[in-house]
Amino acid sequence: MAGDLFERRSFLKKAGQSLLAVPALSVMGRVGTAQATHKKHEGRESGWSGRPFSYTPKITLNVRDYGATGDGKTNDRVALQETIDRCAVFGGGDVLVPAGSYLTGALALRSDVVLRLDKDATLLGTPDFADYPVTQVRWEGRWIQGHIALIYAIDASRIGIIGAGKIVGNPALGGRPRKDSPLRHPALIEFIECRDIRLEDFSTTNRLMWSIHPTYCEKIFIKGLTIRSTGGNGDGIDIDSCKHVRIDGCDIATGDDCISLKSGRGHEGYSLLRTTEDVHISNCTFADSIFACIGIGSETSGGIRDVRIEHCKFTRARTFALYIKSRPGRGAFIENITADDLDVSGMTGGFLRFNILASGIRDEFPVPGDEGIPTIRNFRFSNIRVKECPILVDGTGIHPRKPLEGFSLLNVTGTCDKGIFLANVKDAVIRNIKVTGFTGALLNISNVTGKGLAGAATIEPPKVGEPVPVPSHPYQLH
Repeated sequence: MAGDLFERRSFLKKAGQSLLAVPALSVMGRVGTAQATHKKHEGRESGWSGRPFSYTPKITLNVRDYGATGDGKTNDRVALQETIDRCAVFGGGDVLVPAGSYLTGALALRSDVVLRLDKDATLLGTPDFADYPVTQVRWEGRWIQGHIALIYAIDASRIGIIGAGKIVGNPALGGRPRKDSPLRHPALIEFIECRDIRLEDFSTTNRLMWSIHPTYCEKIFIKGLTIRSTGGNGDGIDIDSCKHVRIDGCDIATGDDCISLKSGRGHEGYSLLRTTEDVHISNCTFADSIFACIGIGSETSGGIRDVRIEHCKFTRARTFALYIKSRPGRGAFIENITADDLDVSGMTGGFLRFNILASGIRDEFPVPGDEGIPTIRNFRFSNIRVKECPILVDGTGIHPRKPLEGFSLLNVTGTCDKGIFLANVKDAVIRNIKVTGFTGALLNISNVTGKGLAGAATIEPPKVGEPVPVPSHPYQLH
């Protein structure tokens, strides 16, 4: 535990230094910074190949050699952590977890250590909150006190979990913070300020809490995972203020969003401006029983950009297959979102929704005025096949003062009950929409310009709430 304590203190010290380094910014100053930042990066190269780091392990250690029993009853945390730590001090390598069921509390991965799971190995979380240390963690876009995950790393590089084994969260740990119990509950796998991450081939089971949650990380490679969760708050993968992410060939069926892209909430996230960017999701299968398969937002205050989704199957969603969401008070931007070659069925809501007007919690310290209305631009969707889709596109939740700049919907086939509904869009391109079974007009618009709009029906503009007021005192990180 001494190592864990040192690690937490180091993270908190660094976090405190970074917060102190952020000056108090005027409203106009932040507008200029945010706009300049996202314009500067348009068309840039990511600087990453998209491939996982390669390595030759300097040493290979077996957890059984350090006292792990794998009997599913004995708490093996000390033996497992000792093996990881010893591997790290010897220069890094593989920590082998052979067949067995290993009951454990939170385990800290160290730099240059890869956990290798035998196909018959299971890491099983204990039901005791005391086994999961408390530190600063992200919760719904804010940094708060909370329990760290079953497997975690802070400020580490070249780390991984590889192999066909299982990682199972204890159902007693699920849930949300409450006034009488304010600590965030532990996620299953969580990395903070880490670089070069590999997660490959294993399966997870969790309930009422996130499965995989990297925050402030770069170069994340996720492939071949089978993720299962139940209940609200049971997100599969939450990418939180991270850069250079590849998610490929995963099978995700969850109680909440299968994948959620986030970047902070309110003035805290806006001041830190840690953007989620360069995210590529491909060859995955999604099923969601409470919200969306892929949710972008609603925590978008650090900005989200350069997201590509392709060659994926969406088999069930309680709302929409793709849901892009935010609200006034978030600020920042959502831009360059591309989806191509998708099969979509089993949606209760439909294929695609934009809600930039009223999604998510209104923050205690929102970004005021027009500055707080997220800038949205360049959304492109093509080669979509839908089956018995209730509504093809619900795109009316856009603020008239910050219209969507650039929207294309191309080559859509299949069946739907209702067509396309858009409001407050500039430079739309609608082409080759060959769906059947819908009632009413295929295209329904309010304040939309662009190509392919001939014959569209006119709809009422969306209702817009009161603007977020300017506070009496400028916001400061605290």
